[in-house]
Amino acid sequence: MSKKKKYNQEESIREEKNTAEPVPEEENAEEAGQEEEILSDEETMQEEQSSEEEPKSSTEETGKPAKKERKLKWTKQEDLEEKVKEATDRYARLFAEFDNYRKRTDKEKAQRYDFGVRDIVEKILPVIDNFERGLAAVPEDKADDSFVTGMQMTYKQLLKTLEDAGVKPIEAVGQEFNPDFHNAVMHVDDPEVGDNIIVEEFQKGYIYKDHVVRYSMVKVAN
Repeated sequence: MSKKKKYNQEESIREEKNTAEPVPEEENAEEAGQEEEILSDEETMQEEQSSEEEPKSSTEETGKPAKKERKLKWTKQEDLEEKVKEATDRYARLFAEFDNYRKRTDKEKAQRYDFGVRDIVEKILPVIDNFERGLAAVPEDKADDSFVTGMQMTYKQLLKTLEDAGVKPIEAVGQEFNPDFHNAVMHVDDPEVGDNIIVEEFQKGYIYKDHVVRYSMVKVAN
């Protein structure tokens, strides 16, 4: 009896399995699709994480060269600024030296010109002295002679030319004696004239600008 019961139980279990409703294929497909979607999402997340990690590693790898490039740029810029500074300083020095040289040469030229003018004037002054002596020796009855008139015109023209060039006679008679312009060759006691006053001029003196070309030879009252 026991063997028959066992056999009957096994048969009933097989029938239940056979009679169990089969799972629809659509539900299986949906479950499989969901599993595939989950797997695909996990794969995409892993890819994104790997892509995020890759640039970090690349930036970490390229960080040092970038710093070196920046340092090189800074050093180059500093070198250029230093060179510009040196060039500017050199230009300023050269400009100052050239300006000083120009001023010095202009001053030397002016001095040479003044020396040349004074040298020529010194040579012309004896000619003027001779004109003055010759005109002073003309008798009164021949003062209107054409020859004397010509000498007077030439004398005045010569004085005018020297005056235009900056040469002027030094005032003497009636002026107080000044050793910067006058040369006292005689002294006289004259109570009617004040002390240190020039009473007579023997030779006229001349100045060119601020320089004495020839001192006046004078007589001074004590």
